[in-house]
Amino acid sequence: MSQGRHVTMLTEGTYPHAHGGVSTWCDQLVRGMPEVGFTLTALTGSGREPVVWELPPNVRGHAAVPLWGPRPGRQRAALGRTARRRFLDTYERFLLSVLDPDAHCDFGAGIDALAVEARAGRLSAALRTEDAVRTLMWTWTMPHLPVAAARPTAHDALTATDLLEHALRALAVPVPADSVAHAVSSGLATLPAIAAKRLDGVPFLLTEHGIYLRERYLGYRGAGGSRAVKTLMLGFYRELNTLGYRRADLITPCNQYNRRWEERGGADADRIRTVYNGVDPRAFPHAGAEPSVPTLSWAGRIDPIKDLETLIRAYALARAELPELRLRLFGAAPEGGEWYRTRLEKLAAELGVADGIHWEGRISDVARAYAAGHVVMLSSISEGFPFSVIEAMSCGRTTVSTDVGGVREAVGDTGLVVPPREPEALAAAAVALLRDDERRADLGRRARQRVIDRFTLRRSVDAFRAIYRELAGAAVGGPPAGGPAGYESASVETAGAAEAGWTVDDWTVELRDPWYRELAADGSVW
Repeated sequence: MSQGRHVTMLTEGTYPHAHGGVSTWCDQLVRGMPEVGFTLTALTGSGREPVVWELPPNVRGHAAVPLWGPRPGRQRAALGRTARRRFLDTYERFLLSVLDPDAHCDFGAGIDALAVEARAGRLSAALRTEDAVRTLMWTWTMPHLPVAAARPTAHDALTATDLLEHALRALAVPVPADSVAHAVSSGLATLPAIAAKRLDGVPFLLTEHGIYLRERYLGYRGAGGSRAVKTLMLGFYRELNTLGYRRADLITPCNQYNRRWEERGGADADRIRTVYNGVDPRAFPHAGAEPSVPTLSWAGRIDPIKDLETLIRAYALARAELPELRLRLFGAAPEGGEWYRTRLEKLAAELGVADGIHWEGRISDVARAYAAGHVVMLSSISEGFPFSVIEAMSCGRTTVSTDVGGVREAVGDTGLVVPPREPEALAAAAVALLRDDERRADLGRRARQRVIDRFTLRRSVDAFRAIYRELAGAAVGGPPAGGPAGYESASVETAGAAEAGWTVDDWTVELRDPWYRELAADGSVW
């Protein structure tokens, strides 16, 4: 990195406090660039979450920022009469920017002003004053606003104030002025970068895996609570999402699906570079012989976004046709999410298939999870560019996946892709592959070759190394020593090996390169 810059990596609910695909990606990036210093700033729930990854030496420091811990800053808003009036005017304009597009209030200007208060330690207390709550009540009950029809109550105002105050705490998070701010998701992780970009001139890089805004809509749709509160919070996330897209110096989606979403959300197409996730084919070698009993395998985080209810229903349908069929689930529920595992177990019992489902728990060698099945399943309702799919492909296993995010881009013609939340389609695809040994073997061979041609870890890390140098002010040079000739960061935008300037035989050289051994990426601990 030039000019003494390092990278401040901003995460929300992931690395280094949780396992999963995004955390895997973060760890690969940090370990893949030992010459780059990283500072980790993790937005968490309580701040008491343990660090579950072993951090490498190039991590300069790590800070957990609790969004739901004790209120930061001063307990009372230390504002004089004039400053208080100015704050309430700012807050009113901020609320109108969220609730009333016709008011032509600038959401970004509101965030900038609130960031100044947050840095001074005054924002949390100011938002919780009686005057601020009254401002919210007055604003969202304006007769011309659609939200007024929901008849917001004082309780709704207090609830919404609480949610906003916790979300906006991230504005107080410091980002070193000599760093590149890299937000690893849209949403709250972008708030420190947005503030640092405007107030301190810090370069801002945004990477999206899943579509944060879409997942907020999915979450609120299934949640209870007041319509008025949902309207305000979804409006806030929508405006924040757009602001992040517009303020970022570069946006690096992990698939073309995300890129299209970002362009529709207001991002400048010239500032978007697609960089696919990658895996190390040495760490995920061909899985070898299939199990003796027909088996479906799944690996991941036991979470509602993975929609394992649909997978269990699909398994019940498939087992009706193949009575010996087993389903092996590798992974664990995150802390606080154990209720979902319980719900799944009850569903399996109700469907009469509990005896065929094996809950394997977390596994350190995830390649064994893929080897445990004839077909690897993915039933998610939202994904970015899922590691479980490309890792399974690297192991020579074909997949049946739901058509979300970048799944179709990853799979190509090497597996089957079905609509989400349709257990009948998921079951039919799995049964078709289980009954056709020749087709299944052919798809598995082509799946591994597709990973080698397009989705290697080295290509992904090299692309981000070049992007960091660019944002730090250096001219982007050639690849590091040992890298394939003809490689440039822009080549990542195209998926094919030939388009990227690689020959078909280059991957054999790459797999012998000491770079992989040094990285030793056990990047798939769930």
